[in-house]
Amino acid sequence: MVDVLVTNGTMLIAIAAAFGFLMAWGIGANDVANAMGTSVGSNAITIKQAIIIAMIFEFCGAFLAGGEVTSTIRKGIIDANFFIETPELLVYGMIGSLLAAGIWLVVASALGWPVSTTHSIIGAIVGFAAVGVSADSVEWGKVGGIVGSWVVTPAISGFIAFTIFQSVQKLIFNTNDPLSNAKRYVPFYMGLAGFVMSLVTITKGLKHVGLHFSTVEAYGLALLVAVIVGMVGKVAIARLKMSEEVDRQTQYGNVEKVFAILMVVTACCMAFAHGSNDVANAIGPLAAVVSVVESGGQIGSKAVLAWWVLPLGAIGIVLGLAIFGKRVMQTIGKNITHLTPSRGFAAELAAASTVVIASGTGLPISTTQTLVGAVLGVGMARGIAAINIGVVRNIVVSWVVTLPAGAALSIIFFYMIKGIFS
Repeated sequence: MVDVLVTNGTMLIAIAAAFGFLMAWGIGANDVANAMGTSVGSNAITIKQAIIIAMIFEFCGAFLAGGEVTSTIRKGIIDANFFIETPELLVYGMIGSLLAAGIWLVVASALGWPVSTTHSIIGAIVGFAAVGVSADSVEWGKVGGIVGSWVVTPAISGFIAFTIFQSVQKLIFNTNDPLSNAKRYVPFYMGLAGFVMSLVTITKGLKHVGLHFSTVEAYGLALLVAVIVGMVGKVAIARLKMSEEVDRQTQYGNVEKVFAILMVVTACCMAFAHGSNDVANAIGPLAAVVSVVESGGQIGSKAVLAWWVLPLGAIGIVLGLAIFGKRVMQTIGKNITHLTPSRGFAAELAAASTVVIASGTGLPISTTQTLVGAVLGVGMARGIAAINIGVVRNIVVSWVVTLPAGAALSIIFFYMIKGIFS
């Protein structure tokens, strides 16, 4: 059957590339919009600015840190040994999975649902492998871990966001002089943000460029970045033009101005970390197809990336956000709870911290669920009435539907592609 791969190789790669681009487009429309939603929703930046920031930093993250080498089978969800005799089934399955996950992401984005791109592609891969090949080819323990992360991830990030927001209230807003306290404490928050964001970048991103740091080095570097960011923040805040002798309401407005500077920094870092991490969802299966076809059916544990694969993913992500990202941004930034720059900052920092904790412990997490949990945490800190329960219910339903939807679609496409080529 390997003859199929030899005779139709170019066509299979072309189809996989097209569906990989669709998947990247869906990631841009859905996931990047999550990363930018808090900044836009809190009015720290406009949608246009968000798209420009995301274009630059997502592209750099995906292109510079998206991986020289990517595992053929994404995150070890399926066992490659089942495909050694029939490598073409792996190719059909990965192509079907990309199409399935891509379509699901486009549908979800059109409805304004923030779903998980990671879970979409994993659901699709599990579907075709379990039904089309063998139920034993799926590592069910890992799938169980993912389902568990639906509860754990939002809970952790919600708790962290709640804590950060409460500390902001106590140290700044509920004091006699909010503005001078903001000037005193915000540089520390900036330093903390710098620490967490640089740690995400160092541990998740830079290893792909061939820069490897030990844990001690990574923390040392992140600390250095934190100190620099805090100092720069102090200077930037000192330069803000604000009226000193004013009533509380105007003081609050001034404090939010200080946090708005911070939101721009967190948005840039979030976009870079996201680009480096999630571009693999589109590129992993595509790289698997390219490597299996080009090696004439050999399934290696690593797939060396063809030069065109990363730029394809990066451009797809940017276009998806620019053309279609508005709706999901609206859901995260405006519809769950009312966000101001200080609340948006608490949510974004909590989400980034959760990503750091999870990548340290190897939990398979979804950026989307992390961020939604964090926004909920900020809402909870203001009381349950501050949260739009209807929107939250729709989001949770869309999460639960994502795995089976991806699986069902990929099974259909797997049999269709198999029928066409065999």
